Amino acid sequence: MPKNDLKSKRSAFCCYYAALGDPVEAAVKAGFSSENALTEAARCLELPAYRKKINSIRELFSDSGCVAAGLRRLAFGSCTDAVYLVFADELPPQNVIEKLDLFNVSELKRVKGGGVEVKFFDRLKALEKLFELENSTGSKDKAEGLIRALMTSGEEDVLEDQKTLG
Repeated sequence: MPKNDLKSKRSAFCCYYAALGDPVEAAVKAGFSSENALTEAARCLELPAYRKKINSIRELFSDSGCVAAGLRRLAFGSCTDAVYLVFADELPPQNVIEKLDLFNVSELKRVKGGGVEVKFFDRLKALEKLFELENSTGSKDKAEGLIRALMTSGEEDVLEDQKTLG
């Protein structure tokens, strides 16, 4: 594999991993074969430069990291791959199934009449949990900011008192 191609796949892996949190899925989506996905993901995660890139991407997405990313996928993710699978006349080949995004599917089973039953995670619950997570993080940041402001204000008052007395 050419060096630039490997580098671009590893960069794509970083983006997918930051968003998805699953190393194998991220490697496959980045273009690595499913047979080598785990190995390539491990190689990429061993390199400090790529771990740093993943962390910076996560910071861009949210301070909450993987939990918020997973909740966003549940709340806003696409169901098209699940719909494709349900309405397919026959089961797609293994290599096609591996590339399907079924993250928001909670249960998949065949029913007696030959049909397929698909249950999805509750989007509304995911939105509620995401809202709670972001509000708890926001409240913590606001509280820390207030404490910092009060401490700084107190230091300025002490300096002002010292000037007045001195």
